[in-house]
Amino acid sequence: MYSVVERELELRLILSPERSIPVPARLSFRSDDPYAVRISFHITSDAPVHWTFARELLVEGVFRPCGYGDVRVWPTKVEGRSVVLMALSSPDGDALLQAPAAQVSAWLERTLRVVPPGTEGEQLGIDDALDQLLAQ
Repeated sequence: MYSVVERELELRLILSPERSIPVPARLSFRSDDPYAVRISFHITSDAPVHWTFARELLVEGVFRPCGYGDVRVWPTKVEGRSVVLMALSSPDGDALLQAPAAQVSAWLERTLRVVPPGTEGEQLGIDDALDQLLAQ
């Protein structure tokens, strides 16, 4: 049995320094995949767009710039509000998304209560499997 922690929220897709559009999204975390977080964007299409990346990247990105390559995350202020920016790159294109820092942080805290940092391997049973393998 595994736990799921989800949060619906509205992100902003940054089109230019002056222009952004709302993008409904869902943050998802599953205790049976404890290293990953998933963001589903419900863009005006039949199928939502899904991004999966390291939970640790998002946790760190709330406090300081981190990541490289396909996913970069960093905190900033916009009009006096704390936000988290996520730059996503794929062969299909690039996107810069803005999320409310308080909502992302509250959701991350819930995921960290379900699977505390450093205990992810226990959720997967990796330690038990290694013990069995090495005992043979």
